Amino acid sequence: MSVFSRMTDIVNSNLNALLDKAEDPEKMVRLIIGEMEETLVEVRSTSARAIADRKELTRRHEQLCEEAAEWERKAELAISKGRDDLARAALVEKSKADEVAESVASDLDVLDGTLAKLNGDIGALQNKIKDAKARQNAIIMRGQAAKVRLGVRRQLSDHNIDDAMIRFEQYERKMDDLEGQIESYDLGKRTLNDEIEQLEVDEAVDEELKQLKERVARDAAKDAEG
Repeated sequence: MSVFSRMTDIVNSNLNALLDKAEDPEKMVRLIIGEMEETLVEVRSTSARAIADRKELTRRHEQLCEEAAEWERKAELAISKGRDDLARAALVEKSKADEVAESVASDLDVLDGTLAKLNGDIGALQNKIKDAKARQNAIIMRGQAAKVRLGVRRQLSDHNIDDAMIRFEQYERKMDDLEGQIESYDLGKRTLNDEIEQLEVDEAVDEELKQLKERVARDAAKDAEG
């Protein structure tokens, strides 16, 4: 899978946009970094070849300049010896060397521009790779955190909570049934403590009844005197 088609695509790319569209951002960022690093190797190789070409052209230009200077010296010598014909021929050769030297100089100018562009591309690409690697670490951490959160959410989903509550209520109901069965065995059975407590209750009621009768009798007597 190719994420980019050429160097310009990489330099002008928007990593956020690419990752937003990706089904698997972690996989996508690995592909992006891989292709960027491959492109960086290619650009550096191209730059290395261009540097080697520049050195060769520089030597060629120097040789042509020396050759033109040598033909000019020979032309001067021929003139000093009265050989204008030889001087003219030497100047023709000098002109040829100058013409080739100018062409090589032009090629050097173009090559210098290419090298400057390659250096700029290498710098921009290195920054893109650095940015992508930083995004990769962040995306991996976010992905791991998301997986943990998803696992927790699944364990604590409403469905699971409802099931747990239903089971809890079922356990409570079973305990109620057991306690009810235990209490049912005690129905109709009065212990010694129960009977004594009942006597105390009856005694209190009898005392309260006695006091009530005495109060009613006093009230009736007062009414008769009046």
